[in-house]
Parts: sequence; C-alpha cells; structure tokens
Amino acid sequence: MKNLIVILLIITLFGSCSKEKHFITDTLYRKQVEEAFTLRKTIASQRYETLFSVFEDERLTLAEREALQFFYAYMPLSDLADYDADFFLRQIRTAFEAREYFDWGKDIPEEIFRHFVMVYRVNNENLDDARTIFFHELKDRVKGMSMGDAALEVNHWCHEMVTYRPTDGRTSAPLATRRTSWGRCGEESTFTVTALRAVGIPARQCYTPRWVHTDDNHAWVEVWVDGKWYYLGACEPEPELDMAWFTGPVKRAMMVFTKVFGNYNGPEQKNLETPLYSIINLLPNYVETKNLEVQVVDTQNNPVSNAQVQFKVYNYAELFSISTNIADQNGKASLITGYGDLIVWANNDDTYGYIKVSANETSATVVLNRKLNDVFDDSFELVPPKAQKIPEIAPEKIAANALRLKEEETIRNAYMATFFTEEKATLLFDSMGISDNNLRNELTQYLLLSQGNYAELVSFIRNNDFESPYFLPFLAALSEKDLRDTPENILSDHFNSDIKENHNQTVDFWAKYVLSPRIERELIRPWRSFLNKEFSQLGLENITALQLIDWIQNNITILNDDNYYNCPISPRGVYELRHSDYLSRNIFFVAVCRTANIPARLEPATSKPQYFENNQWIDAIFDSETDILSEKSIITFDNFEQNIIKPKYTIHYTVANFQNGDFVPLNYYDDPILKKLPASIHADIGYYRLMTGSRANDGSVTIYQSAFNLTQNDTKNLIIELPQIVGKMHVIGGVDLNTRINKVDGNHTTLKDLSHEKGVCLAFIDHRKEPSKHLLNDLATNKTYLEEWNGAVVIMMPDDKLSSEFDFSVYKNLPSQHVWAVDDNRSLLKNVSNSLQLDFVENFPLCVFIDNNGGILFYSEGYQIGVGEKIIKIINEINLK
Repeated sequence: MKNLIVILLIITLFGSCSKEKHFITDTLYRKQVEEAFTLRKTIASQRYETLFSVFEDERLTLAEREALQFFYAYMPLSDLADYDADFFLRQIRTAFEAREYFDWGKDIPEEIFRHFVMVYRVNNENLDDARTIFFHELKDRVKGMSMGDAALEVNHWCHEMVTYRPTDGRTSAPLATRRTSWGRCGEESTFTVTALRAVGIPARQCYTPRWVHTDDNHAWVEVWVDGKWYYLGACEPEPELDMAWFTGPVKRAMMVFTKVFGNYNGPEQKNLETPLYSIINLLPNYVETKNLEVQVVDTQNNPVSNAQVQFKVYNYAELFSISTNIADQNGKASLITGYGDLIVWANNDDTYGYIKVSANETSATVVLNRKLNDVFDDSFELVPPKAQKIPEIAPEKIAANALRLKEEETIRNAYMATFFTEEKATLLFDSMGISDNNLRNELTQYLLLSQGNYAELVSFIRNNDFESPYFLPFLAALSEKDLRDTPENILSDHFNSDIKENHNQTVDFWAKYVLSPRIERELIRPWRSFLNKEFSQLGLENITALQLIDWIQNNITILNDDNYYNCPISPRGVYELRHSDYLSRNIFFVAVCRTANIPARLEPATSKPQYFENNQWIDAIFDSETDILSEKSIITFDNFEQNIIKPKYTIHYTVANFQNGDFVPLNYYDDPILKKLPASIHADIGYYRLMTGSRANDGSVTIYQSAFNLTQNDTKNLIIELPQIVGKMHVIGGVDLNTRINKVDGNHTTLKDLSHEKGVCLAFIDHRKEPSKHLLNDLATNKTYLEEWNGAVVIMMPDDKLSSEFDFSVYKNLPSQHVWAVDDNRSLLKNVSNSLQLDFVENFPLCVFIDNNGGILFYSEGYQIGVGEKIIKIINEINLK
C-alpha cells in the first residue's frame, strides 16, 4: 500500500512539473481575455490567415498562446490591420527571454510585467522590431547591475543614440528615430520605454497633455524599480532616478497620465476606463493633489446624467481638455488634480455650460445654460499652481554625469558625421552624369534632409526618372520626416504609378494631390499598387468619387473608439480589415481617389476629406446626419492697433467651430494664410468662438472669448485684441554692466559695450537640454523684433556645460546681434542668482532682461515657452515710458 502511494505521488509530481506554465495565472482574468479575444477575432476575421492561423501551430507554448490572445484581445485596430502574427510573436518571445535573462525578471509582479514590459506599443508610434534589436545590444551592458542602475544605464545608452530636436506630430518608430539620431519628446520617450522594456524593466510613457504655466506639453518616462515607480527624462540621463529638467514644471502640473493597454487593475485612479484600455492618473506621483467633485444640472437644477464633463486648462489659445469624464446617474463626476485654476466644461448633446474653478475649490456645479447658436462675450483669468523648490543635486554627481554626457555626444556625433554631405553629392551627381546645377542643388537639399536614411533616397534617385517634371514636385510634397524614414521601394511604388494627366492643372498640383503618398501624418506605406489591383478585380478601376463614397459606406464599418492610440490605419489595412476609425477612413478615401487619378486631400483646417472636380474642392460626405453640402462663408482677421505683440494664430488666438457640444479650433497652425494680418479664410457656416489670451510672467493667463454665428454668404470681421495684463514693472535685482564677457571666439567685451544703451537679454543655457533649445527657438522666432530693438542678446554657457561637440551653426536664425559666451566657474550665473535670491542649481535656462542701468526687470527660470515675447513686452513698456 505504501509503495502504491509513493508511486502515485511520483506520478503527480512528474505530471505537475511537465505541465506548461500559464502567462495569465488568474483564472478569472484569463477568462476575460479569452472572451475579449473571441470578439476581436470576429472583428479581424478578414485577416484570419495573417493573424490567427498561428494558433494551429502545435509548437506554440501555452504562455505564448495566452500572451498572443492578450495582445489580440486589446490591441487597437491599427495593429490588427497592419501587422502579422510573426511580428507579435517576436515581441512575446523576446519579452520572455529578457525576463529569464535578468535577475530582476523573477521579481516583477505578473500584472506589472503584462502591461508594462510585455506590451509592444508605447503610444501612437509606428511599430518595428526595436525590442529584439535593443535586447541583444543592451543585455551584456546591464547584466549584473541592480535594477535601478540598469535603468539609468539604459538611459545613457539612449542618449548615445538620440537627442532632442522638435519635429512634426507623427511619432517615428524607434529604429527610425535612432537612424535620424534625434526626435521630439514623444519620440525620445517612446524610444526609451522600448529600450527599457527590451531588458525587462517595466516602463511607461508619462504625459502632461498641456502645461498650465506655459504653452506646451511634455512626455517622459516612468520606470518600475524594486516595487516603486520613478521618473526620468528620456534620452536625458541624470545621476539618479527622480531627477530631470522638468522637475520644476511638473510640480505645477494639473494632470499627468498614461494610457494602459488592456484591462488593468492597478492602484492608480482611472480617468477613463474602456473595454480595451484605461487612462490612469499619475499626478499624485508628482504634486499635492485634491479631489474635485462636479455636479452637472439643467436650468431647473435637476441633475443631468451621462453628461460629458471636461476639465480644461488654457494652452495654445484654446481651452484644452486634460481629462474627460461621464457624469453618473446623479450628474456627478470627479477628478484628482492640482491646486490651480481650471475650467469645467459640461455638455449634453448641444446644450452646454462651463464654470471657472479656483485653486482651493474642491466642488463645483455646472449649469447647462447655453445652447447651440447662443452669442456671448466672456473674460476670466486662470492662475497656475505656484512654483515649488527643486531638490539640490550633489555637485560631484553633476560633474561626473556631465563627463558621461560629453562622451555620449561624441558617439552620437560620430554617427551623424556619416550622413550625406555636399561633397558626397558632388561625387554622386558626377557619377550619374547630372550636370544641371538647379537639379543638383535641389536634390542635394533633399539628400541632406534625409539624414540617416540617405542611402534609400540615393537609391530612389538612381532607380527613377529624376528628369521627369514630376520628380522634384513629388519630393517637395513629402515631409522632412518622410525623407528620413521612407524606404526606396515605397517611394518608387508611388512615383511609378500610372498617371493620367489633367492638363488643366499644374504639375505641382498633380504631384501633390494625385501622385503624392503624403495625405495626413500617417506613415507612408506601399498602398497604391495594392489598391489599384484590388479595385480592378472588383471591376472598379475607373471608380468615381461618388461611387467610392458609396462603396465605403457599404463596406467599411466605423469603430472609432477601437483605434484608441490614434495611430492611423494604412489604406491597405482599412481595405483588408474592413473596419476603421474616422480619420483612417478619410485617409483611405483620399488614397483610393489618388490611385484612380482623382485629385484628393484632407482639407487643412478641418481635415475633411475632399476631391477635386470642376475646378473646386468638394467635401466627401459619409454620414447621413451631415448629408448636406457645406456652404462657405468668410472670416476676416485684423490686428488691434494697441496690441504690443502682433497676434499669432494658436499662440495668441484661435477660432473654433462648435461640434458635439464643444468648440474645436480650426487648424491654421503655421498656415501662411494667417502669417500677416489682415487676413481672410473660408469657413463653413456654423457656430464659432474666437478666443484670445495673454500670459503673464508668473504663468497666469487672461482670456477673452466671444461666440458668434456664421451664416451663408456671410463675412465676419474679427479684431484680434489681446487682453491687457494688469501690473507694474519693478526692478527685482541688479547686474554690473561692466562685467567682462568671454566670447566663445576668444575675444572679450562687456555687457555695457554690447547693450548700445538699449538693455541686455542674457540667457544662461545647457545646450543639451530641451528647455534651453526651446528658449533659443523662442529668440529665433522673435528675431525681427529683437533686431529692431538692437540691444544685447548674450547666450552664455557655463564652462562645465560647454561641449566641444556643440554645433553653434544649428541656430542660424538667432538675432544678428547675438553673442555666444562662456561663463567660467559660473561666476556671472552665481551673481545673477544671488541678486534674484534664487537657489539656482540646474534649472536651465535662466533668462534675464537687464535695463540700461543694470536693473533686472524680468527673469525666467527653467522650462517656459514664449520668453521672447515677454522680453519684447518689457522692451515696449520701457520705450513707452
């Protein structure tokens, strides 16, 4: 009997050891995933072979099977449409390999690993195999380190690869960012999160949708180390975790969040929870917070359930929502936020209302007392949270880190030195027999812009008819980022399409609206040949725009919320999946039109899909509720004569159209139409709001808003009057104008000699860091004003921040009187800081304006946008006295 028991125990033990381990050990959660997977499998049934046939492979382990089901259950439509099972399996297997390889892998809780290591997507980037490549490059570099030291080391590696430079809103894939060696903060943080996850360290991209003390936003990284989340600046290494240039700004934030893939049950408050993802509130990680409770009522004081409630801050001349909730059955909604002013906006269909909530208020009632077409004027002031003291950093740590940064810049600059040059252009064109100087010059500029992608562009030039009248216009229609990350075969797929020319239009028009693959901000993919083949097989090779609209309505199902990362689905993906969000559907319409030689576009201000017929742009109407062609009217803008600053669209003012209970700004950012006032635009008839704002030095903003209606054949004249900020200037510190300045060219001068008795704009910068680059761009933006003033513009770098690799020529548009200088031992910086009673440590840049008597009238410390304009306001006020 005893022998039998022993045998049974051995069999049981052997059986349990041989069983495969679950990726999801929670039975209930696993069942939820399986149910969600079944639903998504139905949605993606048109791509069954590409996505789901892998489950028939007996070599698939139980953990891989469950992980792949988890991916499919919650991934956005873009990923179901544009990628295959092999790609997702590579992500899964590399994540499992990293967990086994590193000592910290076994200590990461299952939920943290599932959502912040395993998940392949960071935000709205295009996807690639960076995880696998980064793992093999980093695994030996960080093996044996503590988890915290490994996180810091990964960020140093990221800095070797990538640095900050502003670029357009399309988020490049990590490998494309690496190929270029620079990107905006959203690309740097995507790159860094990918690298951290590649070595099995949980990481997530954090995002403040808008700052409240300045006009901008920012993205960075949080890492999970030994049970706690810490932050770091992506590709901006510091000596320790929880240290970054944005430590000061984030202490004034009203919202920090991240989007979490899948059904997540962590401890953070959820601003939004859907079947596919959650938005979690991370603000308590950074600041003292309050819980703001809102009650939504109608004009009879009855609670309004299911009202949409938006918590808004002022930024870029609009009221921007930092969180959107839905009121419960009692009309209530709440948000954990900071101690600053905001606007709570609520609507129920086209009935709406709003209220200003001050910093210390924890409750508010919003009355839905306005409706569509109500005309009103309003003004208010919003004050951000107060600035907080930044913790000091040990000088020896700063010095040691600075040495590493210089080494890393050398590595990155050595790679960037391999990019295309004018010397390489000469050799290339000589070998190809290109003698036309104009053609050589234009091709050279495109090749220089292609950066690390230049070999692909060289191949495109070699393999195509560069003498075609369409060749240069085709390149001109691409964005700079397209030149940096589009392979030759994709460019050729589009350029070599069968064009049926319309001689009533120019070559430039035909190249931009028929031949070009650039439609919105989506990644360029090779859809043209595919769509041509598919629609030919349907017998629709000569499809008209109206026939296409009808085909789309009958064949493409809209699931707008399911593409929640807002990464556009490719035109081929829309066709194959037969499901889409609105934007991807509109891009698909334009792509098919262009394939059929019908000029088409997304209208620049409204993003409406349009096709060109009878010498006019016609809106493509898909939705029955908008099945009436829009009538166009005119809005004219003019400058108020007493404005100190000439108004700029999206900086000082916007016009917004009322849609679904809220005002949505027209997208005329950087549009040449509104570069100078007076100016006019064509707009659909409808209900609009003009908003103007002026920001004070403390970050507070005074706002005017005015609602109006635009009727058919109407012309609305708008005078852009910027609000006046109440307050007086006074001297807040002093500088000796006879202070000697050591210019970078080795010569010496004084602040007084440079000032021309007009004053001095003095900026201390750390050229490696994003805030200093923003300041330099600010000064460049206001070049004309500052040159007319003709006082001193001195850009000073502490000697411990100056790198021999720094390229001064990058900043070509600074005011002509600017001087680069070196501050030995930070002597002048210390004098200025002491005069202002600042405990200045590393919060660069520090910018001061000094009058002709040495009095400091203004200073800006750390991350601020619009400093150049604030200086101009001070200059104007001085001149008026």
